[in-house]
Amino acid sequence: MKNEVLKQHLAEIRNGDKYAFETLYSGLKTPVFTIISRVTWDRAVSEEILQDVFVKLFMSPPDPSIKNPRAYIFRMARNLAIDNMKNRKQTISIDEIHDPAHDPLNNVSTRMDINDALKSLPSLECQIVTLHIIGGLKFREIAEVMDAPLGTVLWRYQKAIGKLRTILGGTL
Repeated sequence: MKNEVLKQHLAEIRNGDKYAFETLYSGLKTPVFTIISRVTWDRAVSEEILQDVFVKLFMSPPDPSIKNPRAYIFRMARNLAIDNMKNRKQTISIDEIHDPAHDPLNNVSTRMDINDALKSLPSLECQIVTLHIIGGLKFREIAEVMDAPLGTVLWRYQKAIGKLRTILGGTL
């Protein structure tokens, strides 16, 4: 979803348009969920944070002066996920050890290989790759979301892609 379309939907949401919100949610739920899940690595927690992101957007849409609403939304999602991880207990329950969503019988092996490869990356590198590939953000937008210099984002992306190629046997 392009920034111009997002700005229009956000303006309509500020005026109480529920259809605009549904359209915004439909267009962004998958990439936003993906970046959240790359921080938490927990489907249930990621779903809760996803709901929080969109409730906040509905209840208090960002100011129209925001130039890049896509980056704003991804930053909000990433920050909520990071805050959640900081506040989360460090204990793991038996239910969390076996997540059916990651069961080989429920997923294509390639998707699992890529997911496992992404898990092996440092968190920041994984987030950058996810924001670029899944979120469709440009590197300048990622730099804004990550609050990092553009050169650093580019360097980390290239480093991550190199690692992923090695892990996946050159299939990227």
